[in-house]
Amino acid sequence: MHLRQWAGVATLAVALGCSHAEPSTPRVVLVQPSGTQVPANLLRISIRLATQVEGPLLPRITLLRAGGAKIQEPFLQQELWSPDGNVLTIMMHPGRVKSGLKARAQMGPILSVGNDVSLAIDGHPIKRWRVGPTDEAGPVTSAWKLSAVRAESLQPLVVALDGPIDGRDAGYLAIADAGGRRVAGRARLTVGESVWTFTPDAPWRAAAYKLVVRGTLEDPAGNRLGSRFETSIYSPPSPATDTVIPFAVVSPRSGE
Repeated sequence: MHLRQWAGVATLAVALGCSHAEPSTPRVVLVQPSGTQVPANLLRISIRLATQVEGPLLPRITLLRAGGAKIQEPFLQQELWSPDGNVLTIMMHPGRVKSGLKARAQMGPILSVGNDVSLAIDGHPIKRWRVGPTDEAGPVTSAWKLSAVRAESLQPLVVALDGPIDGRDAGYLAIADAGGRRVAGRARLTVGESVWTFTPDAPWRAAAYKLVVRGTLEDPAGNRLGSRFETSIYSPPSPATDTVIPFAVVSPRSGE
């Protein structure tokens, strides 16, 4: 092949995008926690993307202070992807979240109460939060409030939680009938992950039901049902135990 032909091939390769171009910033669909405030001991963040991305994304993600300064080394260097490859969960460095550890003593906590922070990809902010007090209590199911639903309807069951739960834990709550069979339906989290809504696939029956909560359900700070993330290594948490909240659906013809 003549030299001029080789030059033409190289020009075509560049025109077709075969050169090493910088990757474009992915489009973000949702960041969780989705509320306006996070606890000072926030443990994890989830980012849902419109499409899969090629190559590592974590090195392109930064946590910024209100003035734009980067918070140094806030993340654990591990990418946790959902099976469909569209949701990335990143962990805050546990050694800087949990008190009494060497990393926290040397570098300080990642977040401070009252500060404003933003999460950015390629320098473009995708979510802003105000930092609130630390959350060490964890979810308390006895404080949850279940809405009434009508039998023979597809009315959603709305569960007002006592605070936000982890955005990836919507499937950790389920509805079962009196026989223990799971009721098919669609579950989602709203209002900053502090409200769980379940819409059944088939109309409710006038019967007894129960809301089953997996014992490994966590809040954004890593606190589980009945246990806290801020636990001494000398006092390990108790084994996770599921919680059951019974409720009844009454026939609209019963007059009750």
